[in-house]
Amino acid sequence: MAEPGFWDDQTTANRVMREAGTLKQTVEQWQTVASQVEDVEVLVELADEDPSLAEDLEASLQQATRLLDELELASLLDGEHDANNAIIAIHPGAGGTESQDWAEMLLRMYTRWAESHGYKVEMLDLLPGDEAGIKSVTLLISGTNVYGYLKAEKGVHRLVRISPFDASGRRHTSFASVDVMPELDDDVDVDIDTNDLRIDTYRASGAGGQHVNKTDSAIRITHIPTGIVVQCQTQRSQHANKDSAMKILRARLMEHEFSQQQEKLDELKGEQAEIAWGSQIRSYVFCPYTMVKDHRTNVEVGNVQAVMDGAIDPFIEAYLKLR
Repeated sequence: MAEPGFWDDQTTANRVMREAGTLKQTVEQWQTVASQVEDVEVLVELADEDPSLAEDLEASLQQATRLLDELELASLLDGEHDANNAIIAIHPGAGGTESQDWAEMLLRMYTRWAESHGYKVEMLDLLPGDEAGIKSVTLLISGTNVYGYLKAEKGVHRLVRISPFDASGRRHTSFASVDVMPELDDDVDVDIDTNDLRIDTYRASGAGGQHVNKTDSAIRITHIPTGIVVQCQTQRSQHANKDSAMKILRARLMEHEFSQQQEKLDELKGEQAEIAWGSQIRSYVFCPYTMVKDHRTNVEVGNVQAVMDGAIDPFIEAYLKLR
């Protein structure tokens, strides 16, 4: 019998249930693969007698191979928070409308990627650009192992194209930064002193209907010791926006602590990480040729439009295997 009060901790119970659900899903995936392999074995025997089944055998073999590849990739996700949902923040670099448009293109790319994998996308904060694009956006993408996959996307992304905003038709280079953080479970200890917080309310901007335009429902939270600022304005109520903002703050504070620890390790090893717009992790070239290249793994994809439609799995897989 469990000790008194053990299951009274709802947070612990919820975490156990989530972990059980993840394990159940993994078992079901392996069972699906095993069934697919059995189908292939049967088709191999039948195809020996009936060559017309060769096409069915090929399709079944490809399906089994794809499932095995997915399981192999999932086996690389052994980080502490890899199974968690992911919070993604996208910010354009210098360049005004051109960079803001690039940030919106990345927003669409990650949204399409999430939808193609059956993940849920929730907009936590969005600040539209003055003419086009976005000045900033924060997303919550929910599903099994989302953070484990999307952590490969953290860094600076570079775009080279003929600008649609340049009447002279000149080629432009734009940058946008992508920050990826795990959504933390309630039982993850992140020390936040309410005395260290400054909470401001303001009127939400952009589209959203009469409610957000007439009430101070948007929330901005400043963590005074670190200077970290988070905000949320997409929810209908001030309370909901505050909950979302605190969720982002907890993730940012954990990331801040991890970064400080990593900097100390780098100092001990005599390394200095370059943090600059020039240190892009990936380049998306639309002109004079079409190519998307990841500079960490050297993986290249020629179909730029497919990548912008969410086909970023080759880059994620190569990054995880490299690590």
